[in-house]
Amino acid sequence: MSRASRTGAVVTALALVLTPGTAHADRGGGASQGGGTSKTSGSREGASLVSKVVYSGSTSGSRGGGDGDGALRPVGDWTPPACWYEPRSAEQFRDYVESRYEETVNTPGQHSYAKQSVGMFRDDYKDGTYKNYNLGKKDEGSFWVAVRDEDRWMEPEAQACDKLPFWVENGDPVPVENAVTPEVLAELAYNRVRLPAAEVTLRPEAATKVNLPTWAWLDRATFKETSVTASIAVGGLNIQATTTARPVSLRLEPGTPDAETYPASGECVINADGSIGEPYTRGKADRTPPCGLKYLRSSGDGTFTLRATITWEISWTGTGGAGGDLPDGTFGNDQAVTVQEIQSVNR
Repeated sequence: MSRASRTGAVVTALALVLTPGTAHADRGGGASQGGGTSKTSGSREGASLVSKVVYSGSTSGSRGGGDGDGALRPVGDWTPPACWYEPRSAEQFRDYVESRYEETVNTPGQHSYAKQSVGMFRDDYKDGTYKNYNLGKKDEGSFWVAVRDEDRWMEPEAQACDKLPFWVENGDPVPVENAVTPEVLAELAYNRVRLPAAEVTLRPEAATKVNLPTWAWLDRATFKETSVTASIAVGGLNIQATTTARPVSLRLEPGTPDAETYPASGECVINADGSIGEPYTRGKADRTPPCGLKYLRSSGDGTFTLRATITWEISWTGTGGAGGDLPDGTFGNDQAVTVQEIQSVNR
């Protein structure tokens, strides 16, 4: 069989046996900023090759992406990598291929073509292009394998890392895009940052009145810088990167066009002390709040949905003095606001 035919058969085999050439970025448990820090990483080996990237800091075990989970939403159309490449030692790669082979050929009801194809995949690394998984030169390099974010495996971007595992000598450049580097680690850490709820303090608190300025603010103790570190130490590679999110502004959307915001743009900038807005205290009733809003009609028997969105400025630093900026991210949540008519008394 020609090399091209063997490659085609191997690729088909990968699809039939849960893609042996592609690892998954496993998710572990995690914590939000309010719950402290956590460490997460892949934990299974053998038949299911997993990512070796370890995350620590204000991270969570699931990307999610929906409102309320604390995940950053990048500004613009940029997204962190859905797949990337990581190194494996010759022994690690051998154990993976052998266990995948054993699992496939011993699975009851498995299609004979799958067994044949995964056998060809094994043979190529054991007795074909590579000899005995390059164990004889195990200290001279590593196999590089594709890894994808398991939460995004259905996205087209997750299928972009489709190169079969390949050998790279120590010190040589890795000839693929998205080979793991400090910058790629920083981008992966971006996807793991979890942020505190953006629920603002309002005065009046229980219910505001029509045409009455409502003060809004965020306390610096709750609203603060947060970071996640991603690191990998495998196959002679030992690198890390820390991604830091720093709050810069709060945007208020009243939930009705019949409202005004302070400032008029609805964007409240961060103060020098790290807070946003200014707490209302007695004696400020005649002042215009530096951050807040004013409703021009009542909410009737219901409420208006106030949307509070924080913009976070993202930067990173990594191994070897690397560093830079990543796209800003946002995180917001909704809160119900009751607006009542001002009652007047006729005498």
